[in-house]
Amino acid sequence: MMIAAERQHGVTLVELLVSIVIVSIAASGVLGVLSMTTAASADPMIRHQAAAIAEAYLEEILLKPTADPDGVDGEGARADFDDLDDYNGLVDNGAHDQFGAPIAALSGYDVGVSVSPSSALPSVPAVDALRIDVVVTHGTGINFVLSGYRTRL
Repeated sequence: MMIAAERQHGVTLVELLVSIVIVSIAASGVLGVLSMTTAASADPMIRHQAAAIAEAYLEEILLKPTADPDGVDGEGARADFDDLDDYNGLVDNGAHDQFGAPIAALSGYDVGVSVSPSSALPSVPAVDALRIDVVVTHGTGINFVLSGYRTRL
């Protein structure tokens, strides 16, 4: 009778090994998910920077007049751009400020601009509507396009 009252409590070696295997499989799955998450965590920042660069370029361009104020079209330096058409074909390897100076911290981004007539606005003739496309690319495969419209009316 004394033996039954003093029963041993605990786990066997087999039960302990099975529980260790189960916990290690679960931990490796969780660590795998965390690894993938941290590896891709820079992507949103790069996308946000690409969007900010595109917005800055588009705002700069949209603030320019549609007609050339000095009558000379195709100014060579970006600091001399004085109308929308001057930006057509602009390609910057690395983001630049409005004066054409490179921004060192954003050197991994390439920017391209195209300005073309557009028939997308229904009540405006195509010759009086301009579409501005700003394309910002990054070496990680990000290709961000921002478009805007400006009318000559």
